Amino acid sequence: MAPATSAPADPGAPPSVDASGSALGASSVYAPGELPDSAAAAAPEPAAGPWPRYDPWAASAAGQQPTMHGPLQQTGAAVPTEQQRRKRGRRLLLVWTLLVAVLSSGIGGLVGAYVEREGVGDVHLPQPGKVPAGRAPDSVAGIAARALPSVVTLHVRGADEAGTGTGFVLDARGHILTNNHVVEPAASGGEISVTFSSGATAKGKVVGRDSGYDLAVVQVTGVHGLTPMPLGNSDDVRVGDPVVAIGAPFDLANTVTSGIISAKERPITAGGEKGDGSDVSYVDALQTDAPINPGNSGGPLLDSRARVIGINSAIRSAADGTDSGTGQAGSIGLGFAIPVNQARRVAEELINDGHATHPVIGVTLDMGYTGDGARIDAKARDGGPAVTKGGPGDRAGLRAGDVITEVDGQRVHSGEELIVKIRAHRPGDRLRLTVEHGGTREVSLVLGASDQN
Repeated sequence: MAPATSAPADPGAPPSVDASGSALGASSVYAPGELPDSAAAAAPEPAAGPWPRYDPWAASAAGQQPTMHGPLQQTGAAVPTEQQRRKRGRRLLLVWTLLVAVLSSGIGGLVGAYVEREGVGDVHLPQPGKVPAGRAPDSVAGIAARALPSVVTLHVRGADEAGTGTGFVLDARGHILTNNHVVEPAASGGEISVTFSSGATAKGKVVGRDSGYDLAVVQVTGVHGLTPMPLGNSDDVRVGDPVVAIGAPFDLANTVTSGIISAKERPITAGGEKGDGSDVSYVDALQTDAPINPGNSGGPLLDSRARVIGINSAIRSAADGTDSGTGQAGSIGLGFAIPVNQARRVAEELINDGHATHPVIGVTLDMGYTGDGARIDAKARDGGPAVTKGGPGDRAGLRAGDVITEVDGQRVHSGEELIVKIRAHRPGDRLRLTVEHGGTREVSLVLGASDQN
């Protein structure tokens, strides 16, 4: 049923009331034909005058349309025209729009503040900015990018021992330089597996090795596209120069570390596990604080132009105080590398001749001497003279009991240091020695050559 409508014909006209005094069309509204008999009987006749009675049902009964359409209005409210309703509707719409916008903004701000404070919702971490693909050639990343294709990891297995080390490509013929102590387990039978930075592997064989210099050359065959590592000049290195070390510490291949040259001409000895001294190496080493650990042995120490200036060989360990690079102690920032100028000569001899020559002065040293300097022993180990007859020392006038304190103006404090200083040179080089024996004198000698370690 459509809602009944009732409104005064004149907005100021008083409403009709029934016998009980209630306003008709307000609290008592009936459909046509539903007026109670009492109400119909009590309804007065229409009166003439300024307040004619309006019968809402009469128009309907006569088949006419009601004068007004719409919902009932509250008592005393004027009924708006169609145009007024439209204007009011537009005003209401505008008010509601503004109200919704204000409420939405306020609620959104409150919710946002709550989420930020309470951490509610998904977390979206800030993304890094774009980084240029290129790197400066002398940066660690630039040096590593150029050097890594030339670095290899060696897995060596012998009858009783196995280990991991590092090496780098010397030439397109497949020669690889590394430490002697890396390949020693496979020296008398065993196998060497060489893994390149690309992941390719090949079998390697020992071409030559030298325990006195702790250097060895391995060769791989059937491998194409090798990238030789450029060699620098270790004589040009200065303390404080930046360096990069590459290796496989604890079998973590292609590990890159960086640091500086912390000292030069650091006399060290390494090895000596055999007990007879045949495996002791004497190195006038470059010292670096670039982290070096077991597995770095044989890897390159590079300058800012990605050139090899040293071969990483030993570390000073806080665990046992030794220099051996084969132990399992970690780096404490004291690493030692064989200068590349020395390694270059030895590598060439190992490739060309299968062995390397050692410079000698032709004397036997007293390795138990506890004074300052290196003292010539009273006799050789085989019972012969301590100064080899006709040798470099004999020709220079050295004799048993002499104490050598300087080499070319550099102080030496022990027999090991004298050997290190001598092996930093080539056979045929001339040295100036300061000698004490009942006085101080200087002698000049030319280094000889020996095939023995």
